[in-house]
Amino acid sequence: MPARAFGAAVRAARTEDGIAQETLAHMAGVERSHLGKIERGEHMPTLALILKISIALGRSSGELMLETEARLPSTWQQPTEG
Repeated sequence: MPARAFGAAVRAARTEDGIAQETLAHMAGVERSHLGKIERGEHMPTLALILKISIALGRSSGELMLETEARLPSTWQQPTEG
């Protein structure tokens, strides 16, 4: 679920800014197909890639995380410790 929410947040930011998927992928230094998988929620990116994507979008990684959290279903719960 978090991967899908993050992907939706990235796609929303990208389309809001009028950036093509291929352009964003190039700006973030990833393959377009990989970015497509991220946007569809099929792949959860590493922290390094999250930072690259957020920089390419001109946003902070914190902004993307807030958007991701807002897109999580209310039934989703964080894993418990221990």
